[in-house]
Amino acid sequence: MAVSAPTIGRPGLCSTYCRELREPMAGTAPEATGWLVVEQPGPWGAKAPTQSHLDPEFGAKIDADAKKADLRFGLIRSPGRHPDAAPRAHQVYVASTLPGRTWLLGGSVADPKMLTALDLMAVGRGDRAAAIRSMPELAPVNESVLLVCTNGKRDECCALLGRPIVQALAAQAPGRVWEANHLGGHRFAPTATLLPAGIMYGQLDVETAATLLAAADRGETVLEKLRGRSTWTKRGQFAEITVRNLIGEAGLDALSVVAEDLETVTVRHADGRLWTVEVTSEPADPPRPESCGKEPFAMSILRAGTVTTGEPR
Repeated sequence: MAVSAPTIGRPGLCSTYCRELREPMAGTAPEATGWLVVEQPGPWGAKAPTQSHLDPEFGAKIDADAKKADLRFGLIRSPGRHPDAAPRAHQVYVASTLPGRTWLLGGSVADPKMLTALDLMAVGRGDRAAAIRSMPELAPVNESVLLVCTNGKRDECCALLGRPIVQALAAQAPGRVWEANHLGGHRFAPTATLLPAGIMYGQLDVETAATLLAAADRGETVLEKLRGRSTWTKRGQFAEITVRNLIGEAGLDALSVVAEDLETVTVRHADGRLWTVEVTSEPADPPRPESCGKEPFAMSILRAGTVTTGEPR
């Protein structure tokens, strides 16, 4: 079941402009080698870590500390109504997105402030054992989880288009689908992130979202509507997707970005094959709004040039 065309085509939404202009999505994911998200019921403001029922001082600090460790911090909610809740445990997920060190930890805490004990630097370098030692409440999670942006206070598109995805998919995959406060790229709504891999998608529908979870269970990704893996820079994401499409590679950890310079990005396959991708940028024409309510501007769009095959090593 896909989101209905009338909703997707609502005039004035940044996501409507994006679809009409057929803006490419490859290379548009935020950059982070790891993720830390905590369940926080109740309303969210545009800047949810400091505008929710989470203690704002704690929210600001852990958000800043996560950035220093190259992690992305965010809030999640279970699907459905979000009344102010009585005291309860908060679900936590911690993910490393690095190929070869891709893992997901989960658990619950009585108070989100307990996350101050978590070794964020260990998460950033993919050291699962050290992360668990720092916070024994966490344990390995073997199934991927999908975060879908639904924060209408941040951008109208996310609430209008994201919530139907969560509500429909939650019945198919209980406990594996969560509302998220902000994933970036509002104009690609509905947007989603699959943890632990950190692969991000845009213009999602329910059918594709279900396919993502099934593919992740097989250790694979889905090329359709792929924005990139947060592990890499935006140019790296773009080059990796270019190579995936070139060779039809779905293996989640099959490709790694191993080198970048001003003009090219080198991608290596797990079997040793190499590709060097010319990556250039050009102004988007015409200018378009990055988010609902913002003025259009000439953002950049990535383009691929020559792709050169190297010798295996």
